[in-house]
Amino acid sequence: MIAPERVPTDELIRVRRHIHRRPELSLVEFETASFVQSELRALPLDDLRTGVGKTGVLATLKGGRPGPVTLLRADMDALPITELVDAPYKSENVGVMHACGHDGHVAMLLAAARTLCQRRKEISGTLVFCFQPGEEGSGGNRLMIEDGALENPHVERTFALHLYSGLDVGKIGIRDGAFFASADQFTLTISGRGGHGAMPHTAIDPVVAGAYLVTMLQTIVSREVAPKDPLVVTVGKFEAGTTFNVIPDKATLMGTVRCFDAALRRSIPERMERILKGLGEALRVDCALSYNFSYPPTVNDSKMNDVVREVGRKVVGVENMVDPHEIVMWAEDMSFMQEQRSGAYFIVGARGGDESSYPHHNARFDIDERALEVGYRMMVALGLRGA
Repeated sequence: MIAPERVPTDELIRVRRHIHRRPELSLVEFETASFVQSELRALPLDDLRTGVGKTGVLATLKGGRPGPVTLLRADMDALPITELVDAPYKSENVGVMHACGHDGHVAMLLAAARTLCQRRKEISGTLVFCFQPGEEGSGGNRLMIEDGALENPHVERTFALHLYSGLDVGKIGIRDGAFFASADQFTLTISGRGGHGAMPHTAIDPVVAGAYLVTMLQTIVSREVAPKDPLVVTVGKFEAGTTFNVIPDKATLMGTVRCFDAALRRSIPERMERILKGLGEALRVDCALSYNFSYPPTVNDSKMNDVVREVGRKVVGVENMVDPHEIVMWAEDMSFMQEQRSGAYFIVGARGGDESSYPHHNARFDIDERALEVGYRMMVALGLRGA
């Protein structure tokens, strides 16, 4: 195991708690971005770009030795959740909360940028510190790419991490191949004919059809796809009607599809259309599907994973480098950059007891702040690690 000459623990906690108290939703992280910019402007960086992908920030540091251009990324946005954690750094923005650890990501990368500026002569190549907006469903990573985040300088490889309450503090998890799933959205509209709830024979009930549809969609997973191929089809919203005794004209269902395999992913709309066609004929309703391919799977490059493993063994010890056996069907928009550049995405354990074991996107989510030191040390070591 190795450690930098001094881990800026107080600074990591200060920044993380400052951001935690002032959470902002996707693509409106104006105060967060302004804070990041003010911190970066105090450093001897070679370039600072703002407003990238709307609210994103990019900072460039040229090392003292030749080497690759490496991008290190932290996401900045929070979630529309009312926080239930009783802590002095509790969210002051009611209804918005850092329930996924992005506040910690920003703190770690800012601290790493400060240390790496001090150690510029040891850096092989050029570093790009990427503070990204809109990870939580808005595709901020893709927006930053469209604004030139991977050029000037031309990024050759990328690294990103995520704090994870499902893993103990002091451990790092990484997996070859697809690490996180794709995330696509669908909207299903079922049109029937409204009527009196006491006279269903005079109506064509879209609610009954929708209820059948929720269960029929699960046969894609259970009866059409091999059990070895992970797939999730979730209906998260079912909206219909206005009161208890009226059959409505229409029902709307919304949901998400998650998988790792590209061919399986592409096949889902056709499978849904086939089910909708049969349902429409059987129950006399009209069905329409709107399908949006959103985040692709996050696929790790094996050579970049080897770099993370090499660095991780020195930072936390070989016994604390793990391959997570649990399949997590999260999605992550870092996948867009990793489609275009060699990259590795890894998780940093943030569970240190009951208070830091709540799942992500939970109103009681919190981290054991010792995890900040681990992520910081990883980012510094990856920044110092050349080709």
